[in-house]
Amino acid sequence: MTFSETLHQGLPQSAVLRRFAELVAPCDDAALEALAAQAAATTRRHFGKTMRLFAPLYVSNECVNICNYCGFSRNNPIFRTTLTLDQVEAEARHLAAEGFRAILLVAGEHPKFVSNTYLADCTRRLRAFVPSVSIEVAPMETEEYRHIVDAGADGVTVFQETYDPVAYAPLHPSGPKRDFAWRLDCPERAYAAGFRRIGIGALLGLAPWRTEAVRLAAHVEHLLKHCWKASLAVSFPRLRPAASGFNPQFPLADRDLVQLVCALRVAFPEIGLTLSTREPAHLRDGLAGLGITMMSAGARTEPGGYTGAGREALHRTERGKSVPLAAAEVGTAEATVQFEIGDPRPHSVVVARLRQLGLDPIWKDWDAAINA
Repeated sequence: MTFSETLHQGLPQSAVLRRFAELVAPCDDAALEALAAQAAATTRRHFGKTMRLFAPLYVSNECVNICNYCGFSRNNPIFRTTLTLDQVEAEARHLAAEGFRAILLVAGEHPKFVSNTYLADCTRRLRAFVPSVSIEVAPMETEEYRHIVDAGADGVTVFQETYDPVAYAPLHPSGPKRDFAWRLDCPERAYAAGFRRIGIGALLGLAPWRTEAVRLAAHVEHLLKHCWKASLAVSFPRLRPAASGFNPQFPLADRDLVQLVCALRVAFPEIGLTLSTREPAHLRDGLAGLGITMMSAGARTEPGGYTGAGREALHRTERGKSVPLAAAEVGTAEATVQFEIGDPRPHSVVVARLRQLGLDPIWKDWDAAINA
């Protein structure tokens, strides 16, 4: 039974989920401090002082979906581009020169520009010098994923956005992404294709966070049972300002985010917890010692953001249709970001700060030779 079928029948009532619901219930400061201390000790016991670093590499911001909250949404009048294979490689070599050995390929959903063949070709280019290549793209069938796995990709990330099907529908009025269950079962299809890392998460701010958190935890429990050969990680993306101009109806306070991170760490001691540069520096530094085990650093959220690649193919779209650039925009415009960064520190500053906090930044934790 897939998780979408399980969720349709009602949330499981396991001891782990009952405990998790207690951990995310409203609490006073003393209780939160005790939870944070328990989370920190649990993290140290299972992960030591390590912090895995990765960088997102946006290859395209073209998209056929209308998602009310997303900067790449089809109807947004933004500057778009898709990188060529040579440009993707140039961006990746820039990141590799900075020390990154784990790269996440990110793209909007547009079959004309971003196919499984394109992603497999990108992966082959990168695997020559990047030990770990992951993808965060449109959901695919298992057979489509296998081509990318065979090319050398080892990880897939897919956020459900919201686990509330009632809230999900009006947020996704058009495009393939409208199919709630199809997206929800994506991690299981990716696992069947052979990915050894699976990342999930909810886009925090679209629904009440405690309800969202319990459903997210149920998804974690399901994947740990049914996809047990893969390592599982949970991300905590909070909505950030973007071209959509979307204002979240259920904004998540910093204190609530801390409680959510600590609760997941205590309830699921061995899963990875990821925090991106969506969050401000002070909060990332604080959570690094409490439960977070993976971080992006020095990130850009637009295609060509690291080297300026792709500008020659830049175009503007209006309601999904390409329109010519104005004379003043030619040669000066840049691809539009998916969202604004909360932590703009260069990767070197992030690394130095992690070491000041007594943590050990890890650039590489995998090599294909292990399988050989």
